[in-house]
Amino acid sequence: MTADNFLMDRANLQHYLLRETHGYLVHPSIPTDNPNLRIADVGTGTVIWLTDLARQLPSTVSLDGLDISFEAAPPKEWLPQNMTLRKFDLMSDVPEDLTGVYDIVHVRLFSFILKNEHIKTAMDNLVKLLRPGGYIQWSEPDIPSWRIRTTGPDKKTEALTKLMNISQRRDERFKPTWTARLPEIFLEQGLSSVETDVKDPSLDLIMPLHECNLLLHEILARKAQSAEWAESIKEILPEVLRETREGAAYDFTRVVVVGQKPL
Repeated sequence: MTADNFLMDRANLQHYLLRETHGYLVHPSIPTDNPNLRIADVGTGTVIWLTDLARQLPSTVSLDGLDISFEAAPPKEWLPQNMTLRKFDLMSDVPEDLTGVYDIVHVRLFSFILKNEHIKTAMDNLVKLLRPGGYIQWSEPDIPSWRIRTTGPDKKTEALTKLMNISQRRDERFKPTWTARLPEIFLEQGLSSVETDVKDPSLDLIMPLHECNLLLHEILARKAQSAEWAESIKEILPEVLRETREGAAYDFTRVVVVGQKPL
């Protein structure tokens, strides 16, 4: 399997784990009773959030998956009939026909895509997608909250700590600062009714989320085409897996931020 295959598998698994962590697909403060809603999922990837949401909403709702590529998406013949896929680059100008048309814009897991200097442009474009009164829902792991959870004080964590340190040295995306500032960024953008849902995963979800996180280190090393980085991970991974099996795992706080475009 290729790195892209692992990314798709990881994205689908992580979707269900995050849904369990927060308990919803759309934040409870966002109204969804309008049968003619138009909803966009930015960076839709495998389209798993939209296909899951389609089961909860009437077929009259318009669901748009926006992304720069749809190689990870299912064939269009297997998607709900009220779903459309449209190429869209969050860092480029918003097309006129997509400006001010969405009731809900959903975005998540951009912490390993956007750097700190990209956030202003990204937020500007997300707000442009919204109609007046529309909502943005943005979900991210709070990377600075990184810690190692163990089943007891006697559990070893040296390899897990070393793995994270290696990745942080190699890729600045392992230490973003903008994720913790999302509520502040929403307010700076002029959004109102800003709410933040901060959740730590329940004990039963720590291990499967940790397994998703382990995949990311290896995938990014492969995609960076860094033989030295990949070799470092290959060498330490057996001990990382041993520590995991004995009761140690990465843990992150998860954050959902919601904001409304003023009328």
